[in-house]
Amino acid sequence: MPFSKLGLADQLVQGILATGYSAPTAIQSQAIPLAVSGRDLIGIAQTGTGKTAAFVLPMLNHFLKHPRHKGHQTRGLVLTPTRELAQQVEEFITGYGRFAQLQSLAVFGGVSMENQIKKLRRGVDIVVATPGRLLDHINRRTVDLSHVEIFVLDEADRMFDMGFINDVKKIISRIPAKRQTLLFSATMSSEVKSLVASIQTNPELIEIGEQRKPVETVEQVFYSASQETKLDLLFHILRNEDLDSVLVFSRTKHGADKISHKLERAGIKSVAIHSNRTQAQRQRALAGFKQGHFKVMVATDIAARGIDVEGISHVINYDTPTFAEDYIHRIGRTGRASLTGDAITFVSNQEHKYLKSIERYTGKRFELKRYEGFDYSKKPIASNKSNEPHPALHENRDGGRRRRNDRRKADHHDSSRREGRNKSRSDFSGKRHQKEDHGRYSKKSHQQERNNEHIKSSDRFEQNRSHSGRTHNKHHDSKSKDNRQSGFTSRNRHENDRYGSRKEESDKFSKKPHNIARQKNEETDWRTLIASMEEERGGLKKKLKRLFIRDKV
Repeated sequence: MPFSKLGLADQLVQGILATGYSAPTAIQSQAIPLAVSGRDLIGIAQTGTGKTAAFVLPMLNHFLKHPRHKGHQTRGLVLTPTRELAQQVEEFITGYGRFAQLQSLAVFGGVSMENQIKKLRRGVDIVVATPGRLLDHINRRTVDLSHVEIFVLDEADRMFDMGFINDVKKIISRIPAKRQTLLFSATMSSEVKSLVASIQTNPELIEIGEQRKPVETVEQVFYSASQETKLDLLFHILRNEDLDSVLVFSRTKHGADKISHKLERAGIKSVAIHSNRTQAQRQRALAGFKQGHFKVMVATDIAARGIDVEGISHVINYDTPTFAEDYIHRIGRTGRASLTGDAITFVSNQEHKYLKSIERYTGKRFELKRYEGFDYSKKPIASNKSNEPHPALHENRDGGRRRRNDRRKADHHDSSRREGRNKSRSDFSGKRHQKEDHGRYSKKSHQQERNNEHIKSSDRFEQNRSHSGRTHNKHHDSKSKDNRQSGFTSRNRHENDRYGSRKEESDKFSKKPHNIARQKNEETDWRTLIASMEEERGGLKKKLKRLFIRDKV
């Protein structure tokens, strides 16, 4: 049945044909007519069967046939679990609706929120969002969901797995109760069933294929490989087989980066994508992989449902997935749109239990093979780790320890010798300075006695001059002489104070240590010391200096 027979508008049919699709898939043929009629819908189908177009086309058709002339109001809301999936849904809306004048916007984290706010204020018909970023806009009141007519919950089972279900319920409480609700999922768990009962009204269930079986066009192969030889086996397959576009899945983000770096060093163009990468990095990686710039893209399970790339020839599970549901979603990235694909899984001895879980989930028994042409006995060259270090490494480590210990002992001996020399030098210099100071102070004492005699003679001379009756000129001469004598007297008094204080300090140095400590305790009252020094001009700085010198000694 062609798309023109599904009740879609002519603008949409033209847009579909422009994208290169001519016939709908099974899920599209059954879901689109029911959704166009306005029914609530539950669509259950494997990954890669075209579920996105099954809800995008009915939504666009409703807005084209029931237009509003009050500007662009948010009438459609699509919730997705991952950023990549939100981007891809928005690209489908843009591609199918290229001939319809409808505005859409993908709202997710990791990018500027201001740009999203500007576009929301101008008006958007359809918002495709992840739960976390949409709640941020709701709290800021930058998005209006009061006019939503069609609500789509895509990958509902993944919403539960990623812990978004409470956010989803908060968002649903903000949209009108009278609406059309479309729910699509790859599996129908009990949690999804309980959610359906609370948000939908008499929904129609459409189930395509068996939930636990992958797409029939995907060929599945399991190879035995130890954890140490997996990287070499990956190199061997990429170099010896004709692989066009390869998607490699790693269990951890660190493992994805490591595999990508190793492939780049080996000359194989590759890129890694996981949740630790920024949104810009993830977009560049996905765009480069789509355009063929990278032959290999290494991803984690978070990207298993967010990567919709046409022409992926091979999916390689570098690590066997822990959960069987993740295995179905991983290999569903190839064999899409009725195309064929190959899924290769490496299984180590520790991962046999995961293989058993996959067999129970799919109800099929898989043969664990050894890859032909690969030398399993060869020592892994890609891995730098080994269980036992090389003996030479022990020798180098022991030799290094001995050399370090010898250096430490030599350094300790040298430091002890230096301390002894410094101590002897300090003792000798202290005695020398003490002897020189004592001699200098004794010389200054003789100078002090001579200055005292000058002071006494000058005082007698001033008394005689005051009682004499000499002439004005003689009085003037005596006055100038008196000024000279007074200047001489002040200098002598200043020297007397300085030399006398030094003599007292020299006497203190000759006393016993316990007397010095007692004198320190007696002169530790700073307020008393400063008050006494203020009486003498310029004496504060010098006495503080002498005090610090005495403390240091």
